[in-house]
Amino acid sequence: MYDYLSPNLGSLSFLSDAKSRSISPENFTGEKGKGGMCDPDKGSAGYAARELGKGWKVNPFVVIKPNETFEIANINGSGAIQHIWMTPTGKWRNTIIRFYWDGQEQPSVECPVGDFFCSGWQSYNQISSLAVCVNPGSAFNCYWNMPFRKNCKITLENRDNENVTYYYQIDYTLASVPENCAYFHAQFRRTNPLPYKSVYTILDGVKGKGQYVGTYMAWGVNNNGWWGEGEIKYFMDGDIEYPTICGTGTEDYFCGSYNFENPETKDRYMSFSTPYTGFHEIKNDNFYKCQKRFGMYRFHIPDPVRFENEIKVTIQALGWREGGRYLPLQDDIASVAYWYQTLPTAAFPLLQDKDYLEVI
Repeated sequence: MYDYLSPNLGSLSFLSDAKSRSISPENFTGEKGKGGMCDPDKGSAGYAARELGKGWKVNPFVVIKPNETFEIANINGSGAIQHIWMTPTGKWRNTIIRFYWDGQEQPSVECPVGDFFCSGWQSYNQISSLAVCVNPGSAFNCYWNMPFRKNCKITLENRDNENVTYYYQIDYTLASVPENCAYFHAQFRRTNPLPYKSVYTILDGVKGKGQYVGTYMAWGVNNNGWWGEGEIKYFMDGDIEYPTICGTGTEDYFCGSYNFENPETKDRYMSFSTPYTGFHEIKNDNFYKCQKRFGMYRFHIPDPVRFENEIKVTIQALGWREGGRYLPLQDDIASVAYWYQTLPTAAFPLLQDKDYLEVI
């Protein structure tokens, strides 16, 4: 049967009764035949369109004021988000994106905009994956499939002291949702610095049945030398002391090897971006920039980690010290966990204030 909620190349020729819709500042509600109706005297680009009039490019963006939360989508009925594009101004950590499914008060997604799109260090790096693409100049694209049965609400909170401008488009379908479809979730965390001999927690507190589908990490290193000896661990459905799934090293989990180094010269890191994995951010070789910073993602699209009732995901931060011994690191680590699960969504840890999250 053709899955109209998440079509693929082999199914694109099959007909469906699903209805395609799109929300943007030119059509805030996504209603049929309601796009491009803004009057020039009310549009964000009305002055530029003053000689052309209604129906031209009159309202392509929104301006969100300081400490304002702006609702960019509120969709009633059943269907699925299929693609989100946006391009922001301002500090990407100072705008928080939240998704609410089926009238829940608890968001199922709560994340700084940049980190949600695997761009935690406030600078452009191309990403060419199946789930997230980042394209010139600061075009964020998300292709995670996000079903809902009653309602979808998406908001942007501007925590900055200045206005931010957002162009955005949310492409979705209105259709019935199969009973076995779960709800998309994403949670951001940051610890700076990681306490000595502590393990970094990527995700915890999940309650429900589902599957873990992705990890993004923004990793700032506070020591010289290699920093990625630590193992990722998945504790599922009653695991306490020891996990069911245990990795062999940080670069191994992100599907690289041997320090992400150039295998010929062994004198530098090598970046890459592929459909499922990437080591795409290598930062700071310049004046006044003392800390090496990295960004990497792994999307479990062909290999989701399935759980029945609960899941916890951790990763160790390990380098090397004298005598061939591991060194527990005290690094600046941020992450986004992506997963699907049944509702209700358990409460997330309190998101820290903007000063704590700031990229300095």
